[in-house]
Amino acid sequence: MEPQPRGCGKLQSPPCKVLSGQLRHSASRQVRASGQEAWLLEREGSGRAPLDVSVVWMQGRVLDSRAQDNTTVQLRDETGTFTVTGAGAVPRGRPCISKGNYVMVMGILVSCSPEPLLRAVKVTDLSDDALHKSTWRLEVEDLQQNIP
Repeated sequence: MEPQPRGCGKLQSPPCKVLSGQLRHSASRQVRASGQEAWLLEREGSGRAPLDVSVVWMQGRVLDSRAQDNTTVQLRDETGTFTVTGAGAVPRGRPCISKGNYVMVMGILVSCSPEPLLRAVKVTDLSDDALHKSTWRLEVEDLQQNIP
C-alpha cells in the first residue's frame, strides 16, 4: 500500500512543473506552522523562496506499467525516472499508458527518495507532438525562474 501524504486535502493551484532530478536532489518535506506538511524545492542561487511542489506537473516516456495500486507506471524524463500510482483511476482522454508513450502527469508528491513517487490526479498522452518533449526542460526552467 502506498504512503498517503498528509495535508493534501486542498490542492495548490496550479501544479508546479518539475523534473525528476530536481525532486530527487533538491526537495525536502517541511511542516508548516499550521501543522500541514509540504514538499519544498530549493531554488539554489536565485535568492528566492523555495517552491511548494506538493502538487506537480511532470512529463516523461512510459517505461513500464503494472496493475497494482490501480495501475503503477514508471516513467523517465531527461533527468531520471519517477513512478506514478493510481494512473488507472484518473480522468484521461484516449488510452495513453502504453510503453513508449510520452505523457503528462499531474499528481500529489508522495516521496522523493530513492526516486519521485506521485499519486496521479490526471494523465494525458502527448505522444503526437514531439514539441512537448523537446521544450519541456525550457518550460520548467522558465516557470521556476519567473515565479516570485
